[in-house]
Amino acid sequence: MTTTRFAPSPTGRLHVGNIRTALHNWMLAKKAGGQFILRIDDTDAERSREDYVDAIRADLAWLGLDWDREERQSARLDRYEAAFAALRAAGRIYPCYESAQELEVKRKIALGRGLPPIYDRASLKLTEADRAAKEAEGIAPHWRFLLDHAEPIQWEDGIRGTQKFDAAQLSDPVIRRADGTWLYMMPSAVDDIDIGITQVLRGEDHVSNTAVQIQIFTALFAAGFAAAESAAKTLPTFAHEALLVGREGKLSKRLGSLGCDAFRERGIEPEAIIALLARLGTSQPVEPIADRNLLISSFDLAHFGRAPAKFDEEDLERLNAAIVHQLPFAAVQHRLPGGMDEAGWHAIRPNLAHVGEAESWWTLVTGPIVQPDFSSEDKAFLAEAAALLAWGDNPWGALTNALKEATGRKGKPLFLPLRQALTGMDHGPDMGELLPLIGEAEARARLAQAAR
Repeated sequence: MTTTRFAPSPTGRLHVGNIRTALHNWMLAKKAGGQFILRIDDTDAERSREDYVDAIRADLAWLGLDWDREERQSARLDRYEAAFAALRAAGRIYPCYESAQELEVKRKIALGRGLPPIYDRASLKLTEADRAAKEAEGIAPHWRFLLDHAEPIQWEDGIRGTQKFDAAQLSDPVIRRADGTWLYMMPSAVDDIDIGITQVLRGEDHVSNTAVQIQIFTALFAAGFAAAESAAKTLPTFAHEALLVGREGKLSKRLGSLGCDAFRERGIEPEAIIALLARLGTSQPVEPIADRNLLISSFDLAHFGRAPAKFDEEDLERLNAAIVHQLPFAAVQHRLPGGMDEAGWHAIRPNLAHVGEAESWWTLVTGPIVQPDFSSEDKAFLAEAAALLAWGDNPWGALTNALKEATGRKGKPLFLPLRQALTGMDHGPDMGELLPLIGEAEARARLAQAAR
């Protein structure tokens, strides 16, 4: 079974980059009839907050990205201890004693010599006596995973094609801090094994992480570590999509202001966000498609390109307006002003960019309205309109036809004074739909008022 995951850290709110990753993993799973797992990466107890966990769940629910199961790293610490023990027994983990300042000095020296800033494995050369002396001084070790330099790392990426890494050009990653807490690399691999993740889809900034994690997966399997229910010891497939940029370049500094809470406040519909992000960065056209099944059926990693994906808030606004124009009354009824029925929604909807604007447009029906000053000619015309107004199946058509015959007016001189008198505006909803909502008595009163 295809099983994907979205693994946010609860150290802040979801932003548009997170949402895109979650959406694409959800779509991969849905298209294959598989499972989408929400994994809360909360091993950083100092920065993780429960209110952010709740916010992540709420944001995904608002977007309609339902998950089949939730896992929390904080509940899986025993599995990380077991994996750590297995890798240490296999000689694939070693203790290191350098301080952050010492490591930074080493990095600068390497860069100054034109060398890549790779950890020099100095701690591997320490004897047991050296390590005992360090610890006697009160220096607790942090722990690194020992990369196998003899084995090239290669995989077929679902978006980037064949990827090759020379392990000797990578630093042995720190997997555990001196205080015993975990970093990302090993726990993520352990989770993917235990949960049975079959496809990992994430941003291209994780490509080098994938190279390292492939060796961690392989080492764990070789050390006999596997989920009890897992018979196969197979790697998941990997795909890395291009990161989002703005119209003028890098977007990362603005991501925090582009979250679900901000989108909700601006009146952006979940369907608009989904329609945009589903195809952003692909060769497929971004269209106001509210049918998620259509988006899912057309989703294919083969359509993704290598170029950065451009996120444009103006595009989102245009999509939002187009999506709003498709929304059925039943989907928005609870968000509409009191008294607006399905006919009212149908009349007002084409003029909206956001559902929240319905209230101001609905005042054209409920009043009060502010009429402009009319010329004496227009006042006489509107007085005749009040007299000719007759109610039936199509009062607007009947009125304009009668006025055209009686006055000879047509086009703008016919329609504009009527619209202004009835709504106080030069533009707006179709008058054929709006006039029945205003009602005969109110319409006649407005025309008479404008004629004075």
